[in-house]
Amino acid sequence: MKFALFFGNRGFMPAELIAGARADMIKAVTDAGYDYLVMDEAATRYGAVETRDEGRLYHDWLKSHEGEYDGVILCMPIFIDENGAITALEDAGVPILMQAYPDEIGKMDFKHRRDAYCGKFSVTDVFYQYKIPFTVMKPHVVHPLSPAFRENLDDFAAICRVVGGMKRFNLGCIGARTTAFKTVRFDEVTLQRYGINVESFDLSELIFKVGAKADDDAAVRAKIKRLEEYTDFTRVPEKNKLTLAKISVVIDEYIEEYRLDAITLRCWNEMEMILRVCPCVLISELNDRGIVSSCEIDLTSAITMRAMALASEKPTACLDWNNNYGEDENKVILFHCGPVAQTLMAGKGTVTEHKMFAKGDPGSGWGSNEGRIAAFDMTFSNGFTEDGKLKVYASEARFTGEPIEEAFFGCGGVAEIPDLQNKLIKLAKGGFKHHTTVGMGHMKYVIEEALGNYLGYDIVDIEGK
Repeated sequence: MKFALFFGNRGFMPAELIAGARADMIKAVTDAGYDYLVMDEAATRYGAVETRDEGRLYHDWLKSHEGEYDGVILCMPIFIDENGAITALEDAGVPILMQAYPDEIGKMDFKHRRDAYCGKFSVTDVFYQYKIPFTVMKPHVVHPLSPAFRENLDDFAAICRVVGGMKRFNLGCIGARTTAFKTVRFDEVTLQRYGINVESFDLSELIFKVGAKADDDAAVRAKIKRLEEYTDFTRVPEKNKLTLAKISVVIDEYIEEYRLDAITLRCWNEMEMILRVCPCVLISELNDRGIVSSCEIDLTSAITMRAMALASEKPTACLDWNNNYGEDENKVILFHCGPVAQTLMAGKGTVTEHKMFAKGDPGSGWGSNEGRIAAFDMTFSNGFTEDGKLKVYASEARFTGEPIEEAFFGCGGVAEIPDLQNKLIKLAKGGFKHHTTVGMGHMKYVIEEALGNYLGYDIVDIEGK
């Protein structure tokens, strides 16, 4: 990640404070492992911006580096001039973090007093008037070298990753909507207006391509090795394992040819009836290597999965709101048949025959990667399209790691969600589906800020009564 650094100034304030801010901010950014761009110190007094002319100078300098930076940090060492700031950044085109220095008790004389606490409102108000989105975080004023700013910086980096990765991307839809689930319907034109390009592929084409793959194809043999290393395949008959490898190779070819950033797959019941496999483990493996994949053609779940994967830089999963956990109203078992990435699991999975398909058609469901979800703090989120809008919620919880009986099929985990019952009512009345998506870590603010403030999604609040 690379941030463009902006420093503001105002003539009657102590400008010498800016030189120290420049050194502080560069150290803060590099210590956190990020890169930076900064205008030459000699371009203006201390390399800071005060007037509209200096703002134009910074604007043109920033334009010359377009595409090189992921976000801008607007540093207010003092009460800065808002006219220079808006002139400089009105065409930045990336997230902007507003940072203002705190004053220090004992240094409140005119030589040292900053007044950035007040000045921050001067800048944010003008940016609001110009309709330029920006990010503000707690605390209102914060020193760049403080632990609190380090947290701000990491959250801002996550926001920048989500905005950069979600502004325009390709989502592959392999197969038609699963016939039994109208709950996963979506509006493709609405998604395009949010920069999400959907590429559709008929499942019959995938089945044809799988049938055309030779058993000794080099990519197929390499895929078998990869899958055997990824999870426990010892129970799977060789013929079914070979078919799973061929399907995985075909999906990889779609991803490469069409430059897909995420996919959703029609996973039942044609694959079971015709190919005699269940592709859960393939979705698990794709997610584990960083290619977001949802099942049951739940395409909008792939959208929130991608957002959380960008924010956390870890795999995500699409799960069912599946079972109560005893009588604890704030606990729920989140489950799916086996598409959960190994990174999110408590141990290595085991590929079994999908019990639902085996019940009526033995031998048709090899490919469910069974196991349990690990204990970790998590964010859950999902969305849908309605009336030309993409609506999304996000909330935070944790997987507890509590036991689920051995006979429980698939991959599940116990989630403890504060005020769960009221949230479920809001989800039900709000038109949300029987799936949610989960990611590692608490990132509600990051998701809402990136998707809502910068990308124009409708954020639905499910918190409170």
